[in-house]
Amino acid sequence: MDISYNTIISTDNLLLAWKEFLKGKKNKKDVQEFQMNLMDNIISLQNDLTSKTYSHGGYTAFNISDPKPRNIHKATVRDRLLHHAIYRILYPYFDTQFIHDSYSCRKWKGTHRALNRFKDFGRKVSKNNTRQCWILKCDVRKFFASIDHKILLEILTYHILDKDTLWLLNQVISSFSSSPLIYDISYIKKGLPLGNLTSQLLVNIYMNQFDQYVKHRLHQKYYIRYADDFVFFSHNKHELHNLLQYIVVNLKERLNLTLHPNKIHIRTLSSGVDFLGWVHFPHHRVLRTVAKRGMLKGLRGSPTRETIQSCLGLLSHGDTYELRNSIKVWLYSSPLRGCLDLLHLDLR
Repeated sequence: MDISYNTIISTDNLLLAWKEFLKGKKNKKDVQEFQMNLMDNIISLQNDLTSKTYSHGGYTAFNISDPKPRNIHKATVRDRLLHHAIYRILYPYFDTQFIHDSYSCRKWKGTHRALNRFKDFGRKVSKNNTRQCWILKCDVRKFFASIDHKILLEILTYHILDKDTLWLLNQVISSFSSSPLIYDISYIKKGLPLGNLTSQLLVNIYMNQFDQYVKHRLHQKYYIRYADDFVFFSHNKHELHNLLQYIVVNLKERLNLTLHPNKIHIRTLSSGVDFLGWVHFPHHRVLRTVAKRGMLKGLRGSPTRETIQSCLGLLSHGDTYELRNSIKVWLYSSPLRGCLDLLHLDLR
């Protein structure tokens, strides 16, 4: 597929990108201010891009708990509009390059499909729970902060021939760095901001190199990745120990990434494996304790209808009958009873 700079910066693409960007943000002050002079702002951005005088702005940093603390960097509305415009053109091509079992930030994928795939792989490797199923679980250390800019641009150059598009991607990538500001010969720029839409796509492009290695060099059929969390299934524990050595070397030498030493586990499915917020067993899965506490904390605050619906929707994907019942009973006796009627919840 020909990825064209002119297509990215076209008026049609920028307007469609704005329409997508606007969803759920109409009440934000900075968004409203940008929209007051929308066409002038879009034409100004387009002119800067056409003349190559565009320069990515700075970021506003803030922290969230998700449930663990995360540092988010928010770009200006102008830059975020451009992120959407880039994403609209790049995503359709790169999504075709990804393996089937990469589930993070992809259309028709997501957490729930990854969880179901986990269950499916567990059943297949254990031969319907008639033999032991071992699972290697790994987590990349400081994932977003460790993305090497030089390596990322090399990967993009392999796929994208248009030099203007590569120039634009370099502007976005180099606009942020988690590396210490030490300018010497050994200085390596690293890191992508968690707040950018482009970052979600770029980390998948980055890790696709590892996914392809796993599939075509290590020949691993039972492998699932969600962002920086990934798992391998096998009926042979020693195979997974050997596999781990290749994984560590490839991640370091090819992508300059390291695994979190405290988050490497080889366990049996029958003993329970923690993956994507759930602890998985052969016949069921239960919500991880930390995730459960975070959810209950959110409900004890001032939950919205959307929050309540989201929590109960999450719980419907596991064995949480007692927890769902206790939450519904609590909500039934709380001032939020009105929300329950709108959600059509059966509390009997």
